[in-house]
Formats: sequence, structure tokens, C-alpha cells
Amino acid sequence: MNQKKIFTFLHKVAIHNNREWFGAHKALYMEAAAEFQSMAETLIERIGQFDSEMLSIPVKSTLYRFYRDTRFSADKSPYKRHFGTYINPRGKKSLHGGYYFHLEPGQCMVALGSYYLEPPVLHAVRNSILYDTERFLSIAEDAHFRQAFPNMSLSKLKTIPKGFPRDFAHPEYLKAKDYCIWTNISDEAVMSPNWADTVAQLFETGKPFLDFINETVDDYI
Repeated sequence: MNQKKIFTFLHKVAIHNNREWFGAHKALYMEAAAEFQSMAETLIERIGQFDSEMLSIPVKSTLYRFYRDTRFSADKSPYKRHFGTYINPRGKKSLHGGYYFHLEPGQCMVALGSYYLEPPVLHAVRNSILYDTERFLSIAEDAHFRQAFPNMSLSKLKTIPKGFPRDFAHPEYLKAKDYCIWTNISDEAVMSPNWADTVAQLFETGKPFLDFINETVDDYI
């Protein structure tokens, strides 16, 4: 794998994000995309060492299009500035949570969980936290876990949702509108020969959280 090729291409496409430049340099894209696909294959194999369900996933099903859908965006740049792989045995669009790796210069990220949950499923996950609080806290407030994943939930309600006790001792976990955890990692870590160790260790640390959420989600799908 040659991560340098990926970073070099992404730096260039961020500067020259137009169809004319891309068409003239498509070979650079093809090389970078092939390198990132190799990284995704490596991650599937490494995750499979502690989550065997992942081993049967075709790598191409985990990758995202590089071309942006600009129909509803003020940013009309035709191409993304990152590569991403979402490793999920139920597919990228499933409510079932999975493992996400994002490669973007200066903004590389490792994440797990479910980004979008339909209201009944979200309600059920909150109930699971309410009624199995001790187990959830043993995961979410474990010191090693919190150090690895300082961020949980992309958006939150301002108050505890209707129908839940206002005096719940850990309201931030019920206010979450999604159940994702994530952390940024440095470009240097991604460029390192040991990058897969770093990412796989983070995924393994986050797996108990993912399992807790998926146990409830899977009852609804």
C-alpha cells in the first residue's frame, strides 16, 4: 500500500476540484482509489480477527463514490476531498451500525455506530440505556474507551426527550440523536507502516459500544 499516493491525489483535487483537471488526471485518481481499496481490504481482514462477521464482506460494497451529489448543496464542487470505507455486514444503508474509516488530509477519522436511526429505533436505544444503565456505563465511561473515543453523537437534543425521566443521572446519553463514536487520527499515523494496527485497535476498543447499540437496532430490522 502506498498511502502517499492517496494523500498526494487528495491534496491536488482539493485545489483543482473541477471536471477539466480531473479528466486530465484521472490516472492519479485510479491509482489513489486502488490504494485506498487495498487499505479497506486490510481493515476488513483485521476487523475480522475480533469480529468474524466482517470477513465475508466484499470490499467494493464498503466504498463510497468519489463523485459528489451537488443537487442540494451550496458547494458545487464535483468531487469529494476524502476516501471513506464503511464496513458493515448489512450494507452501508443499514440501520445496523458498523465501522467507518475516513481518509482526508488533516481530518482522518475512525468511527463506529449508527449515524441515522428512525424515531422508533432511536427511542428503543434510549430505553435500552435507561433500563440497562449499569452495563452501558461500564462501556461508555470506561477510561480506556473515553480516551480512545472522546466524541459521541453528532447531534443532541437540548433537553431529555419526552417520556424519559427528567432526573436520569446521565441525561447526555438520552439526548443523543444518533449513536456514533469517533476520533480523529493524525496523517502521520495513517502514513505509518503500522497504520492498520492503530485503526484496528481503535475499532476493537469501540466494539462493545457498537454491540450494545446493535443489540437493540437488530430487533427492529
